[in-house]
Amino acid sequence: MAGRQGDQQAARSGADQDPTAAFDAERDLLFGVAYRVLGRAADAEDVVQDAWLRWREVDHAEVLDTRAYLIRVVTRLAVDRLRSAQHRRETYVGPWLPEPILTTPDIADDVALADSVSFAMLVVLETLSPLERAVFVLREAFGFSYAEIGEVIGRAEDAVRQLARRARQHVEARRPRFDADQTTQRDATQRFLAACGSGDVEGLMRLLAPDVALHSDGGGVQKAPRRLILGADKVARFLASIAQQPPPEARAYLATVNGQVALVVTSHGEPNTVIALDVSGTTITRIHLLANPEKLTALDDVSEVGVPIDLW
Repeated sequence: MAGRQGDQQAARSGADQDPTAAFDAERDLLFGVAYRVLGRAADAEDVVQDAWLRWREVDHAEVLDTRAYLIRVVTRLAVDRLRSAQHRRETYVGPWLPEPILTTPDIADDVALADSVSFAMLVVLETLSPLERAVFVLREAFGFSYAEIGEVIGRAEDAVRQLARRARQHVEARRPRFDADQTTQRDATQRFLAACGSGDVEGLMRLLAPDVALHSDGGGVQKAPRRLILGADKVARFLASIAQQPPPEARAYLATVNGQVALVVTSHGEPNTVIALDVSGTTITRIHLLANPEKLTALDDVSEVGVPIDLW
């Protein structure tokens, strides 16, 4: 099994490698698959850990292709976990946004990988069935063939093609359109933060698309709007207001989160809020605001990898 990340590495059997080293060599790929299927870093880590426990018990001499075996285990575990989580997400308080993760700036060099981990894409993927989502992730993000995906999910190649076509049509009909590169996105984010920090409502409105949407996720734990805020005027006034009320011992950082430049605010050294922007041209079309502390644990290292900024 090759896929986009496997072109440089030939398939190796379990008997060819030390089991721990073999698993560790695939760990990042396994987490990437699980996270894109689940949209939660904590759940993805659990799935990878479960896969490791299974890998320890298997007869490695019987495994002809380590990567194929591990991808199959992780994908099936992730699909099962997603199915069991669907009811919780249906009863979630307010809008549901994916759990953010820190990513390296060079992820933008691989457009498919960066797009598949973005907030906008992960929100759209929530509307797919678990099996459609797994097929879409393996095909579009990681470049696996239909035959390889069929082996992973236990379906015939024709059935995989149908799932992939249905998922792709669904995603294309719903995905937001934005085309800003990292530099443009960073510039837009910095102008946005300058306007927020000064409470400049008119300045904010000039940066926002007329039909801009703000999605906020407090999970019923932190105070946050439980409905979308729509329109430049309403969004600008809301942002200018909250920017003047920073949390205690607030620090602000620019970091690469889910493949895009984002603001991460900490309080007493702990992640408190994340704001990420979708930018088309130089215009902000969508804003993702996450404040649910249960979803911010993967950002604990932001003070080490982020760039401090003077916001207050």
